Order: sequence, then structure tokens, then C-alpha cells
Amino acid sequence: MDVLPLAHGALGPWDELIFLSVSAIFLVMMAVSWLTSRNLDPEDDNPTAESAPDAPDADHFQLK
Repeated sequence: MDVLPLAHGALGPWDELIFLSVSAIFLVMMAVSWLTSRNLDPEDDNPTAESAPDAPDADHFQLK
């Protein structure tokens, strides 16, 4: 049984069509992600010293 290798050009014009459709799907997904992230409030990943507690957490131990 011969297996047809799916190298570039083996499918004729269909390989370019598949490549372009995958690229278009990727670009649409990135655009939707970008548009939805624009409407979100920015999260404060780095708390300031005012919001940080003075006492150390019970999960953390000071190395000596």
C-alpha cells in the first residue's frame, strides 16, 4: 500500500488554501482576543506597600 506524502505541493492548490484558512482562523482568534481584552479592567498584579500586610504570611518562613 503506497502512502501519499503530504509535503508542500503534494495537494496542488489545496495546500495553499489550507494554509491560508488556518492563518485566517488564527488572525480572527487573535483579533477577538484583543477586542475582548480591551474591555477588561487591568488587574493589579503588583500590590503596593500600602496594601501589603506587615506581618509575614503563615505560608512563608524567613531564611536565616
